[in-house]
Amino acid sequence: MIRLRRPSWWAVLLTLAGVAFFVRLGVWQLHRADYKDHLLNLFATTATAPLVPFDKVEPGVSEHSYPHVRVHGHFIQGREYLLDDQMHANRLGVQIYAPFVVSGANRVLLVDLGFLPRTRTRDLPHLPPLAQGDIVLTGLYAKPPRPGLKLGGNPLPGQDGWPKLSIYISLDEIGADLGRRFFPRVLLLDPDPSVAYVRQWVPDTMPPSRHRAYAFQWFTFALAAIAIFVILHRRRPRKKHKPHE
Repeated sequence: MIRLRRPSWWAVLLTLAGVAFFVRLGVWQLHRADYKDHLLNLFATTATAPLVPFDKVEPGVSEHSYPHVRVHGHFIQGREYLLDDQMHANRLGVQIYAPFVVSGANRVLLVDLGFLPRTRTRDLPHLPPLAQGDIVLTGLYAKPPRPGLKLGGNPLPGQDGWPKLSIYISLDEIGADLGRRFFPRVLLLDPDPSVAYVRQWVPDTMPPSRHRAYAFQWFTFALAAIAIFVILHRRRPRKKHKPHE
């Protein structure tokens, strides 16, 4: 049995506060994991949900919804944007975006056409031509990918040719580059086996497994705080003195 010497009040208070803090963070991460599970299920079900006209959805779309929409309009030809350093099936490539003028609207919709791998020489892939004229597109109306670190500032104004390459997607910067106003979300086109683009969409969010890993980490910190308290306040056994001969 471990015997403890009497701790100071501040040591007890500090330990209890630390354990409560770490446990609270762990529980919060578990709640976030459950929410992300719900989000993934919602994303999967809306991909096969009935189509809704874009003009009925866009003005009041909620933050964590992914409406399956149908939108009329035409592409702005020759103005593709490439999101570099993307991975799919262990292949390096780019994600291709194209501006789409929505019929009857004064804003432009950025369309995610899908993923294309780079060539074996790491060159940019050849882009299939965009559909011309008035067309109908269907897909998920989702948030644009998070930019992460915007290293080097806006790369678009310094590029003269097309397509333009970037390591992040910013609707504001693309809008300034084209002189157009964009809708606040992007359209993830429905999969089409007849095109070269790979379209396997997942929400742009941290996966539930990572939240659970963080929860385990915080709970481990709570146990470590208790262990440190015990080690620092453990009563050391007294040494037995040998009788003098």
